[in-house]
Amino acid sequence: MSAFSLKGTRLLVVDDVETERMLITEYLQQCGARVFQAEDGLEGVHQAILIQPDLILMDADMPKCDGYRACRILSTDATTAHIPIVFLSALNSPEERVKGLLSGAVDYINKPFHFGEIRMRLVIHLNRRPEMCALPPASDISTISNTDLPESNKPQEKHHSSRSNLNRILFQSARIHLLKCLSSPPSLDSLAKLVGCNSKRLNAAFKACSGVTVFEYLREERMKEARFLLKETTLPVQDIAFQLGFTSGANFSTAFRERFGLSPTALR
Repeated sequence: MSAFSLKGTRLLVVDDVETERMLITEYLQQCGARVFQAEDGLEGVHQAILIQPDLILMDADMPKCDGYRACRILSTDATTAHIPIVFLSALNSPEERVKGLLSGAVDYINKPFHFGEIRMRLVIHLNRRPEMCALPPASDISTISNTDLPESNKPQEKHHSSRSNLNRILFQSARIHLLKCLSSPPSLDSLAKLVGCNSKRLNAAFKACSGVTVFEYLREERMKEARFLLKETTLPVQDIAFQLGFTSGANFSTAFRERFGLSPTALR
């Protein structure tokens, strides 16, 4: 790719509005990019894990999983954290822009947008990426022999790689459902059904990706959210407790002290 070209880049466009998604896709394809699409944040997370695009263009306001949540998930996942995410949204207040950048994005472009500005901003962020190992064009892959492949890409390793990808997709899908409703999360069986597996398989995916069970992961996320709300808001401790699914402020305080070694009030 030349200094001012998108030719050959792999871009993922995540937007729930089909006309806007197709409009930006057509423009980027005219610029020589290979463009993939997703209709919401949940699909965007799945696509990013599987495709490993060079850059993601993300809308903010989407159903199922909004762009901010999808961006936080992708920017904290070791397999996708290196992918720059640029928000492209009509939510253009200073607060929304800051929210997007804090969630892990590298830039925030307002709608209605100018195609030339989009191209230049994408080029800037693509040129800032750390140099990655060059991969052969997709058309040349079939001509490579097994001896030319790294160990991890040989046929006998494909099953392990496929299982690893499935674990991560199950983990991230379930994580989105959990983060959407920390106060009243679905049961383990219900959560497993939502992502298309059983409870044993889902726990195995969480163990593989995070080292903990679904229940342990949920407990840690609740504590992290509690710490954030205590530091960044003036909500009463009792309200925070109920917001995170605790039946009483006392139970919340006990759990918080066990996790962080001090009471919610002492943290403030």
